[in-house]
Amino acid sequence: QVQVVESGGGLVQPGGSLRLSCTASGSSTSIYAMGWYRQAPGKQRELVARISRGGTTNYADSVKGRFTISRDGATNTVYLQMNSLKPEDTAVYYCNRVILQAPIWPWGQGTQVTVSS
Repeated sequence: QVQVVESGGGLVQPGGSLRLSCTASGSSTSIYAMGWYRQAPGKQRELVARISRGGTTNYADSVKGRFTISRDGATNTVYLQMNSLKPEDTAVYYCNRVILQAPIWPWGQGTQVTVSS
């Protein structure tokens, strides 16, 4: 069974930055397309960033130009660099293997990101 672990969240002021990390025990994050999702209170979970097997990246319009998804095959880690954070970025962030935009693995517990002054 694949177990996903996200980390790196926290409380940050508007305009600040955070880098989230995701590892997956029992599988590889480097041979599949991977995505970062977020779920804000009272809202549906949404895909905000995706990286294909070949390294092509795609972003939701709401984060384009501010977030960057990347991976390190040597450490089996997927990252989400988040810059110029806004209060509306506040959410629990999750990563998962994706096929198109559909999550495949069991969800991890996520990591809370709170953007507030």
